[in-house]
Amino acid sequence: MSALVRAGIVPHSYLLTTRGRRTGRTRANPVTVVEHAGRRWLVAPYGVVPWVLNARAAGRVGLTRRFRTRHYTVREVPAHEAAPVLRKYVGVASATRDYFRAGKDDSTEEFEAEADRHPVFELTPDRTPGN
Repeated sequence: MSALVRAGIVPHSYLLTTRGRRTGRTRANPVTVVEHAGRRWLVAPYGVVPWVLNARAAGRVGLTRRFRTRHYTVREVPAHEAAPVLRKYVGVASATRDYFRAGKDDSTEEFEAEADRHPVFELTPDRTPGN
């Protein structure tokens, strides 16, 4: 799956790279990136998994698609800001819908109620030289 994502064959998907918070090793996971309100967002549909902890610790991630990697700083957002992103995510990432209580046609308020189970990060291009 990672090879297909890296090549850009799977829609909306990227290969996320994070630095391990304890080991310092690079870790890679396929993820779905959502565009909403003119910004890019990263959603953790399975909850607080290792890549979430690594992103929180490092404050930055890499996203690879079509063999091109871009680096981003990440900001975890509160429930009221995450809710519309989660709603959009469920509409795009159908394979993960079973992990959400709210359905794609449910209200934003219903997504806000479960936002603590699905961390959401705003992605901002990292303008550090060399990235």
